[in-house]
Amino acid sequence: MRTVYRGIWFGASLVLLLAGWEAVCRLFAIPPFILPPPSAVLLAVWDLREQLFGLHLWATLREVLMGLAASIVFGIALALAMNLSRTVERLVYPYIVISQTIPIIALSPVFILWFGYELSGKIAVTILFTFFPIVVSTYDGLRAADPEMVNLLRTMGATRWQIFAKLQLPASLPHFFSGLKVAATYSVGGATIGEWLGASEGLGYFGRRASGNFQAPALFASVLLLSVLGMLLFWLAGTIERRFAPHTRTNTPKQMKSQ
Repeated sequence: MRTVYRGIWFGASLVLLLAGWEAVCRLFAIPPFILPPPSAVLLAVWDLREQLFGLHLWATLREVLMGLAASIVFGIALALAMNLSRTVERLVYPYIVISQTIPIIALSPVFILWFGYELSGKIAVTILFTFFPIVVSTYDGLRAADPEMVNLLRTMGATRWQIFAKLQLPASLPHFFSGLKVAATYSVGGATIGEWLGASEGLGYFGRRASGNFQAPALFASVLLLSVLGMLLFWLAGTIERRFAPHTRTNTPKQMKSQ
């Protein structure tokens, strides 16, 4: 029921926002090449549907999914390695943090230079955006297991694998999915920037070309589809979380006292 109410409130606020946007554009006669009304944006989506949905959306979606999948695989593997070996953690973790002190947008051209302007370059930039939240959240989740429970299982003769499977893995799932939801939204931005730097297809390329030609409705149409794509990926990550990690709430002190 709470989800239904949230949906109703979101829908109502969205309608009010679009109506206000439309009214401002028409009352103040704002030139469409500066700020097109929502009706013009939706019309552009319809008029350009063959280009947007038939070519550019699928190109961006491919880059997003491949880059996000690679970040998940390598991020989990590195988080497990750091959790199993303190040596690996001491050697690798500082560099993971240092990599985020450099503006990611500044590093993106370097990755395009290394991996090229083809699909591999866009995937590399997407990984650059999504790798950090996944590896850090997964590692923090693996370290979040109760030390007392770990010691208890050890005294009961549990092996390292049993401790991982029965305690550390379940404890890490909420943290992992939190990082995954962040990475899912970042992945769209990463693919878009990769397309800005050099591409022949994709929503980022389409938007950059529309901007250069002062076609604001077409530009806003590409931004709209990118926003919807990010929201769908976030929703998909949340759906998977509810399926595989339904018990993500920890007991509060009040709940623990009542028990």
